[in-house]
Amino acid sequence: MNGKVLINLATGMEDAERVLVAFLVATAAVAQGKQVVVWTTKDAVRLGLPGEMAGVACKGCPPLERLLEQFVDGGGELWLCPICLSARELDDARRSPTPRWSAPPPCGNGQAATQLCSATELRRPVHTPRQRYGGASPWPSA
Repeated sequence: MNGKVLINLATGMEDAERVLVAFLVATAAVAQGKQVVVWTTKDAVRLGLPGEMAGVACKGCPPLERLLEQFVDGGGELWLCPICLSARELDDARRSPTPRWSAPPPCGNGQAATQLCSATELRRPVHTPRQRYGGASPWPSA
């Protein structure tokens, strides 16, 4: 194990329980001394706005503000997809001043992930099972 954890979160407060679970895992990993990044995409980038991650997701659950504070205080980083921020017209001025908010590392072409560097450059080619296994499906026929 290399001591690094990456958590991908694509839903924001429209699914507060999913946010809760992601940050429960993240804070537990930080508490174990791991280097943790929560990579937010789609509507989850709104979690980088001041006051957005607030409240209690479910009865008996810890407050989201407390989880976020523990995560950041423990050295966790929240990365916000710049393409998703741009698509939602969320500028840098509205983001939280917390120093742990970061942009992602550069794409393959050496530029930061912007509209000049599309997300497709980050993906590996997708193959169907037939392509991957030389025309034969790895699953038995029904």
